[in-house]
Amino acid sequence: MEQILSFTSLFFCAYLAGSINFSIIIFKVTGKNDPRNSFSGNAGTTNVYRQAGIFWAVLVLILDVGRALAVAGLSSVFLHKEFVPWMGLSLVLGNRFPCFHGFQGGKGVAGYLGFTAFLSSISAALSALIWVVCYGIFRITFVASFFMVLTLAAGTAYAINFNPAGLPGIIITVLIIFYNHKKNIFEFLQKKNSSR
Repeated sequence: MEQILSFTSLFFCAYLAGSINFSIIIFKVTGKNDPRNSFSGNAGTTNVYRQAGIFWAVLVLILDVGRALAVAGLSSVFLHKEFVPWMGLSLVLGNRFPCFHGFQGGKGVAGYLGFTAFLSSISAALSALIWVVCYGIFRITFVASFFMVLTLAAGTAYAINFNPAGLPGIIITVLIIFYNHKKNIFEFLQKKNSSR
């Protein structure tokens, strides 16, 4: 019973933590336009880079990763490790559907990177390397992110010894992150079809 209460409380807290969108807050404080109003309409690191440059993008990335590390750390203290991946799902849900920002947020990639970094630092580092390699090959940000997320998912699954209680949380997280990129996918397919 105590574990169920801890799970429910932490799931809710992880969602609230994910709902704090640093790019939206920073843009508002610095007098910039809402990052969701330009380019991809996303409040994530890549769109921040497009609008405000490398400094602000790195700052948002550090804040997103730091928050995710904290969520993963607290979850690991209060939950059995097989239930920890569900907190990563809640964090991503908060980032994508933030209750503090009209339920329109980011895509969850940076948060999932930070979350997995606590559970498996090696797979997080490997995923970053894979992102760089894939971006170098394809020159498409979201494609590189997909390979990164799959690597993170594999690392998280390994960290919990592929326990069946945690695997659905990992799979759903990956599917949501992929779904969050649907606009990128559609635009890519349209460009590809128009170039034929």
